[in-house]
Amino acid sequence: MSKIDIDRHAIIQKFINKEISREYTAELLSLSLRQVTRLKQAVVDGGAAALVHKQRGQPSHNKLSEKEKTKIVKLLKNKYSDFGPTLAAEKLRENHKIKRDPKTIRAIQISEDLWKPRRTKKKSEHRAWRLRRSAFGELEQFDGSYHNWFEGRGDLGETCLLAAIDDATGFVVKLQFAPHEGVFPVFGFWKAYIETNGKPRAIYLDQFSTYKMNSRAAKENPDLKTQFERAMTELGVETVFALSPQAKGRVERLFKTLQDRLVKELRLKKISSVEEANEFLKKTFVPSFNEKFSVVPVSEANLHQKLTVKELNTLPAIFSRQEKRVVQNDFTFSFKNQWYQLLKNQPATVCKKDEVTVEEHLDHTIVIRLRGKSLNYELLPNRPKKACTQFVLPKTTIPVKPAANHPWRQRINAEITKNNL
Repeated sequence: MSKIDIDRHAIIQKFINKEISREYTAELLSLSLRQVTRLKQAVVDGGAAALVHKQRGQPSHNKLSEKEKTKIVKLLKNKYSDFGPTLAAEKLRENHKIKRDPKTIRAIQISEDLWKPRRTKKKSEHRAWRLRRSAFGELEQFDGSYHNWFEGRGDLGETCLLAAIDDATGFVVKLQFAPHEGVFPVFGFWKAYIETNGKPRAIYLDQFSTYKMNSRAAKENPDLKTQFERAMTELGVETVFALSPQAKGRVERLFKTLQDRLVKELRLKKISSVEEANEFLKKTFVPSFNEKFSVVPVSEANLHQKLTVKELNTLPAIFSRQEKRVVQNDFTFSFKNQWYQLLKNQPATVCKKDEVTVEEHLDHTIVIRLRGKSLNYELLPNRPKKACTQFVLPKTTIPVKPAANHPWRQRINAEITKNNL
């Protein structure tokens, strides 16, 4: 008998001896009056052993058979040795039709030394969670994560994964592998995002140099913006910058989960290239992930704003690297060590010293704009030669010495002789 059974027997015995009432017995044992009466009769007929449950010590009806347990252990060791209990249970159900609770799989993993229970964390400073936004598209958390996603397959080392997760729903709107977290990969990510979903109300970011200028000059002059800030301003999308990683914890926790789950999914599918991985993310992984982990928002509204055809046509220009250049007197200018000549026929009047905008698009084509018009130009093979502006002095001539019988000498000699007399 357990301690609970012994305590229950003592109370029931007092009730049998009429030391306490039936109502008080029911209150002490937290049972109904009818159950107390049944227990009293059971003890009278069978003694204290009648309080012990009849199934105690018997094997469970849901107990794993040795055959099934052996099969699970073999699969865990051969295919899922580094999987967590939850993910391992999912894969056993999806790939091998073995439907067992993650707690059961966890117990098997612990017994086979495939999983070590985590230590309980010490009590830390209390932190209040920021409430989710109310509607889908109100705020998107965005970041990039460098990790060995392919575990060396295809000669790929650390690769950058860009992710946008909705704050209200935890819905992963877009995942994409990229070469790095620079301007062009980020522009390509958001251009595809907006073409598919529309533009969100706001984007939550860290203070990485792609997104925010952190120099002293930028702090003193708030008008200085990165290419990303300039593009979002043109689109009318608010940019919110986190002061710590914990502030945008939703996307940080997403990467922690992906570094466990996605790595193993790519391994199981034997994916070894970025192109295959992006296709797998779009068609398979992201829909399945959202089905498991997304939540229902407070509001059913979708605050993504769809773009008109005219606005969609401006996206290539908005998501381009833009720089200013001054037109020289010969209507040329340089950009990235290449000289450009503006042609005579233009859709807008071009004057010397005009400031034009040079747009480098995602496909690396160059577009030159002035007052909203695209200018005509041609590439120059060499730097234009400067006109010669140096003043050249005329050649000096050697003075000619007059002869002794020159009239000028004769006149001077006559005057000198006259004065001496």
